[in-house]
Amino acid sequence: MTPDQAMAEAEAALTGKGALRPVYVVVGEEQLLVERVVQALRRGADIERTAGFNLQRMIASETTAEAVVAAARTVPMMARRRVILVSGLERWDRDRRDDDTKHHPLDVLADYCASPFDSALVVLSASKLNGSRRMMKAAKKDDFLVACEPLRRHELPGWIARGARSLGHDLSSSAAEALAELAGPDLGPVADALERLSLYVGTGARIDEEAIAATITRVRLDDVWSLVDAIAARDLRKALGSLSDVSANREEGPRLLGAVGSRVRQLLKYESARRAGEPPPEAARIAGVMPFKAQDVERTVTRLPRGTLERWLMLMAEADLALKGSRRSGEDILATMLAAMCR
Repeated sequence: MTPDQAMAEAEAALTGKGALRPVYVVVGEEQLLVERVVQALRRGADIERTAGFNLQRMIASETTAEAVVAAARTVPMMARRRVILVSGLERWDRDRRDDDTKHHPLDVLADYCASPFDSALVVLSASKLNGSRRMMKAAKKDDFLVACEPLRRHELPGWIARGARSLGHDLSSSAAEALAELAGPDLGPVADALERLSLYVGTGARIDEEAIAATITRVRLDDVWSLVDAIAARDLRKALGSLSDVSANREEGPRLLGAVGSRVRQLLKYESARRAGEPPPEAARIAGVMPFKAQDVERTVTRLPRGTLERWLMLMAEADLALKGSRRSGEDILATMLAAMCR
C-alpha cells in the first residue's frame, strides 16, 4: 500500500465513506511520509474529543510488545475505538532472543495482527524492518503494510506540484524542477520550502522561479545548467560569470554546490545508461532528466573524456569540506573549484 492509499483510506473513514483497518504497519526511511501517514490515520479514527482516554503513544525502546497488545485489547471509553501509535519498531527488529521460551517482540505483534481487535486501531511504525519477519510477511500478504520509501528523482517534481496545489497554488513545471534540485531529495526540506513559498507569494498566487530565487536561493535552474555546460566546454570565463548569480556568503555557497552536484550526478547516471546501451530518451528517464533537456545532456556527455564526471564529484566534495571549515570566502572556494573542473 502506498502512503497516498493509506491517507485516502483515512479520509474515507473520516467522511463515513470507508473504514480503517485494525492494524497498519508503516515502514520507510522517508520520515515525512511516515509522519503524515500516522497523523492521517489518527485523524481518520475520529477520536479527537476523547483522545485523553483513547489515544496512547508508545515507543518500542520504552515498552514491550505485550504492553502494546494489552493496550489494544483495552475497551475504548466513550468512543468506537482506541488508537495505539507505536514508533521505533526497528529497536525490536534488532532484538536477539537467546531463550527460545520467550517470543520475539515482532512475533508477539504478528500473533495480534492475525487476530486483531476491531475496537482498536494499532499503527506500528519503523524506519526499516526485516522483511522475513512473520509480521512483515503478513502485512504484505494482507495489504496493511504502508511503504514510505524516498521518492525517485523523477517523481519529486510531481510530488512538489501536488503539494503546492494542496496549499492553493499553481506551480510551473520549471519551478517544480528547480525546487526538486535545490531542496530535495529529502521531503522534509522540500515541504518546508513549499510552506515558505506559500507565505511569500500569498494566498492563491502562482509559485514561479522568481519566488524560489527570492526565498530559497539565488541560484536558478537554467543558471545551473549553463554553469555545467560552461565547465564541460572548459569555458572558465563563462563559468566564473555564473557566480554573479550567487552571493559569496557561506549560506549560498553550499546551495549552489548542491545544485551543481545534483546535475553532475544526473550526467553520470545518463552516461552510465548510455554505456549500457540505452537510447537517449530512456537514459534521460533513468537519470531523472526532463525530456526537453535530453539533447543538451547527450551533447554534454559525449564531449567529456571518460572519468571526468567522477573527477568533478571529487572536486566538489573537497569544496564542500572547505565551505564548512575554511576561513576563505565562499566565492573564492567555488572559483577555485571551477578552475580545477575546467582544467
